[in-house]
Amino acid sequence: MKKIRNKKIKTKNRDDDRLTIFEIEQGDEELTTHSGLALIGALLTNTKIKTRLNNTMSAEQKKPHISNGSVGIAYIGLLCQGKSDFDHIEPFREDNFFAISLNIKETPSSPTLRQRLDMVAKDKQWNNILLEESAGLIKKTNAPLTPVYLGQENRAYLPLDIDVSPFDNSNTKKEGVSRTYKGTDGYAPIFAYLAKEGYCVNTELRQGSEHCQKNTSEFVAESIRYARKITQLPLLLRMDSGNDSASNIEICLNDDTKADFIIKRNLRKETPEGWLLLAKNNKDIYCQEREGKKVYYGSMMKYKKELKREIRVVYKITERTFGKDGQIFLVPQVEAETYWTSLPDPPHVIERLYHEHGTSEQFHSELKTDLDLERLPSGKFDTNNLILHFGVVAYNLLRMIGQSTTRMQHVPLRKQAERRRIRTVIQNLITLASRLVSHARKKKLRFGKHSPWFETFKQAYSVCLAR
Repeated sequence: MKKIRNKKIKTKNRDDDRLTIFEIEQGDEELTTHSGLALIGALLTNTKIKTRLNNTMSAEQKKPHISNGSVGIAYIGLLCQGKSDFDHIEPFREDNFFAISLNIKETPSSPTLRQRLDMVAKDKQWNNILLEESAGLIKKTNAPLTPVYLGQENRAYLPLDIDVSPFDNSNTKKEGVSRTYKGTDGYAPIFAYLAKEGYCVNTELRQGSEHCQKNTSEFVAESIRYARKITQLPLLLRMDSGNDSASNIEICLNDDTKADFIIKRNLRKETPEGWLLLAKNNKDIYCQEREGKKVYYGSMMKYKKELKREIRVVYKITERTFGKDGQIFLVPQVEAETYWTSLPDPPHVIERLYHEHGTSEQFHSELKTDLDLERLPSGKFDTNNLILHFGVVAYNLLRMIGQSTTRMQHVPLRKQAERRRIRTVIQNLITLASRLVSHARKKKLRFGKHSPWFETFKQAYSVCLAR
């Protein structure tokens, strides 16, 4: 009996290992793999992007078959799926859901999309419209803006991080591509991010070889104005040592563009040893982080002749007499970090706030990789600049959707997060499969029986409509 049972078990195992052969068929149902565009369309109804783009018809256009608004909205829908190439629009021309969800009459072809963007990019009207409407949407929808709190009074400041990020466009002959400070050929666009969530309020495409401070003072003033359209909380501008310029500080001190600031100083002709001597002469308190390593913190007022006034300087001086491995140095190693600031807080707090500015690198990464914008699709500089502005709108839309889910329960992710990565939003909420059902003059999205993101999507859609 035992032998017979064993034989039966072996036969059963062989059946389990057998490959299931599927029959491949095509049905009549309207299925979509990008249900999340319904969320994008719901948010875009709170803007006037389509109307304002339609009002910019140039004399060259006469009466286009597909309006400017439809072209712009269609490209935003494409970017929200992490697709930036013009040819990626072609599969959506026969997709009813794409047009319905974004509330456009017709989807443009790849040549129409390319030619229209080339045509309107020259006068930069669209750039301003996209930035203004994006800022207005963040304000109108009451998107959460998380400040930093300082002092015993818990003073609230919204960080405004401005930084340059090189885009690698090697082995291309695109207009404006040149050597970046990273040693690759490409562009060096500048971005401004607001609050801990990192909403992008301003951007500008630049040639790769341009110095990061060129035209930056004007960019700072613009960024502060866009931020002011969103919030009336005090702003805290943070910039790195490449932007150590009196003109940036002057803008922050101006009544029209007033903001507090932390700007890392460029030591230029100053030496770390000189700062160490200053710290010791001032009898600054130091902490011994480990044996052989002393860290001095201090601050002083320094006269800035271009501004004809004194500005507070905070410094952190590190002196090492031997390394982590116990190797004794013949000459002590000295590092000096100094910052211009308008804040009255202790030096170690200023240093911590500046290092939080490094979070902007994550925002750069999301724009470059998650939205596929690093290798910009056009060969024309002005068109690529416009595409970058479209990217800002798509980035902010996805950020708003992601942040709305952080406060929801039963989100099918293992970890709770303060900020959802753009890639996570695209993978789990935008590229979500459903069936489009048309019945009794109503449109329904019917999700699968085992769709884990159904409840989250339903809540997110309600939030987007309510806004």
